[in-house]
Amino acid sequence: MGSSGQNGKEGATSASPVSAPKDLRILVVIPTLNEAKAIQPCLESLLRDPLLRDPARSSLVVADGGSTDETVAIVQRFAETAPCPIHVLHNPERLQSAAVNRAVVNHGEGFDLLLRCDAHAIYPADYATALLAAFRLAEDAVSVVVAMDSQGNGNFGRAAAWVVDTPLGSGGAAHRGGRASGYVDHGHHALMDLNWFRKVGGYDAAFSHNEDAELDWRLRAAGGRIWLAGDVRLGYVMRSTPTALWRQYQNYGAGRAATLIKHRMRPRLRQMVPVLNLVLCIMALAIAAVWPVALLWPLVYLAAVLAVTVVACLRLGAIGVWSGVALVVMHMAWAIGLLRRMIGFGLRSASGQTSRTQRDGG
Repeated sequence: MGSSGQNGKEGATSASPVSAPKDLRILVVIPTLNEAKAIQPCLESLLRDPLLRDPARSSLVVADGGSTDETVAIVQRFAETAPCPIHVLHNPERLQSAAVNRAVVNHGEGFDLLLRCDAHAIYPADYATALLAAFRLAEDAVSVVVAMDSQGNGNFGRAAAWVVDTPLGSGGAAHRGGRASGYVDHGHHALMDLNWFRKVGGYDAAFSHNEDAELDWRLRAAGGRIWLAGDVRLGYVMRSTPTALWRQYQNYGAGRAATLIKHRMRPRLRQMVPVLNLVLCIMALAIAAVWPVALLWPLVYLAAVLAVTVVACLRLGAIGVWSGVALVVMHMAWAIGLLRRMIGFGLRSASGQTSRTQRDGG
């Protein structure tokens, strides 16, 4: 299996014996911040899985970032009758990346695998069991990630959920609505070998977004492989307003820029397409008065958006008109977020004011 040291493989060269599957223990970590409405349904869904109900096999940690609602009290009451240990851990850094790191340090001793969960998600009844089966199937994988099926509330949210799983919405990312299992560069984090997590230093706690992709880069750089379990599905609820979606995708773009800066990476073509589109549209509008033919590019982009909107209307009905709005919001916000972070880093570097965290992209 993917575990290292006494619990299994260490990289690709260790001759250490593989642990028997029955011996593998799972630490479940759920970062929270004001999740009073969501945390109990999340916990209840996870504990439908017999594997997580077994106190000899699992333990849950709710790492709370200072909730001002009833989140902590709800977890504490729930823990009184839960079939397995549930710990509440204070996370002063507030970020999810720091929450998972802190939980591993404080509660990870004696566990083989880390299962990262989101408080606002409702999990399938066999979620952990299915992930463990996928982990055993992919014998040289150190991490098992899952595909996400987007969902939405309200007209805008439903249209956004439909369009994000199209190639124009996700850039062809394998874990966005994909069905095939296989080795990937990145996916939605689920089950991970704890020794490998420690080996690469855990999440970068300076990252508020894109910390999962950044960790996946370090895992692969260290020789680890990541398996996408295409048959393990996880629903993801899209933002329900254009404003909320804009903020989210600006943060996504900034997070991707932070990863590129930290590792001096070259962005992939699909990651640069939104940026190039934004730059070309701005340039075309700026020079259209003296060179009208420049408007050709924005018109081509608009035609593509309208084509997607027509297809969405055929699939979803009248609410499909929102899909084009959502698509433009995702493209432009992501590109602006990435450009702002990259330009800011460049300006700080040029002025000699770049701190260590800024150099690393945090």
